[in-house]
Amino acid sequence: MPSGPRRRAIEETGAALRARAAIAGMVAAAVWTGPAPLFAAKLNIVNHYSPENKNREKRPSTDYIILHTTEGATAGSLKKVTRNGETHYFVDPAGKVYRIIQRDRIALHAGRSMWNGRANLDDVSLGIEVVGYHNRDLTAAQYVALKELLRQLRNIYRIPDERVLTHSMVAYGLPNRWHATSHRGRKRCGMLFARKDVRVKLGIERAPDCDPDVRAGRLTVGDPYLARVLYGSPRTQEEALSRFVGADAQTIAKGRSAWDVARDQYNSPQTVYIFPDGKVLRGNEIVAWGSIPAGTRVILSDNQRDNPPETIRILGRDGSTAAEIAGGEYASASTLYLYPDGRYRLGNDLTAGDFKTLPVNTRILLGYSVAGKVTPETSAFDICGPDWNLPATIYFLPDGRLLPGNEIGEKSIPRETTVFTRR
Repeated sequence: MPSGPRRRAIEETGAALRARAAIAGMVAAAVWTGPAPLFAAKLNIVNHYSPENKNREKRPSTDYIILHTTEGATAGSLKKVTRNGETHYFVDPAGKVYRIIQRDRIALHAGRSMWNGRANLDDVSLGIEVVGYHNRDLTAAQYVALKELLRQLRNIYRIPDERVLTHSMVAYGLPNRWHATSHRGRKRCGMLFARKDVRVKLGIERAPDCDPDVRAGRLTVGDPYLARVLYGSPRTQEEALSRFVGADAQTIAKGRSAWDVARDQYNSPQTVYIFPDGKVLRGNEIVAWGSIPAGTRVILSDNQRDNPPETIRILGRDGSTAAEIAGGEYASASTLYLYPDGRYRLGNDLTAGDFKTLPVNTRILLGYSVAGKVTPETSAFDICGPDWNLPATIYFLPDGRLLPGNEIGEKSIPRETTVFTRR
């Protein structure tokens, strides 16, 4: 990160911008047509800051609010999001609101995300985690608290209805055994908040009417059911939501794969598969994914991160060819190949012959680009700004090691280290 006069200049510039923004905000308030600032419910809000709070940089802007559901009970969910710094606010069933990360800092709540071509939405959004499930209604107290919290945050940041999104709208997944390309549907988290009746109760009546990234061809639909709920008419939403979702949703069956049940956690060592014959395997112990028998139960851990660290895939371990590992994106400019001898190449720079002769143990990183190289004149902060110390920023050291941003010190990054940032 910059220090001395350069850092002070950045801070002074930021202060000037914030001052101008405040003046603009006062002017805009006279014509703001969002939620009325009067007659507001009182929030029961307490500080419950994550130990990660002090390590998070300030966000350059705030353009979205992203709503999440915990998919678990209060105590375990609060402990997890606090430990990992995965949200700004947390709303429990009694309507109590916890501050987890300061609202002007980056929280790791959206993970691999995209909306209208803009990626990495953690950099430009606030995250609100609501205790509950994507397909179950809120408590009355949660409706009151969340509506008021949204009103306040929307007035502060001038965020219109259409930019209050659900995590399921913005999260996307990389190619895997079931999807040849990057796809929408990595999460159903927060799906409830796309319902027209729920949004009306929260004072956010307008909503996006389609997925802009699917429409533009940047992503494909990985979960048709989710798409109907997110963007369907009220009648379509109700028809989709009327489907029974109970214990059987955690069981593999015809038309319901390991990915349908566990999504990106399907091959995690924390995901447990209980086969009909009583055999138990963890996700990282399974190889023959296509032959898992119907009736296999899938148990997800409550302690898994909402957005786990990016997985480095290895040729020979995770697949025998680049296409098998990276699907239709194996030759993409955002697929990186890190050779055992320390070189790296972009997928679009490789020829058909290169792909046939890729060495075993070549590491493959999907959905990344080369941001730059650390030199005496260029710091990690110069290269990628406030994202320099986040887990999703990958440092390729001259000795061939890969380290995430949260495991590297700003003064200990070797010269000639290459920085990879998520697409």
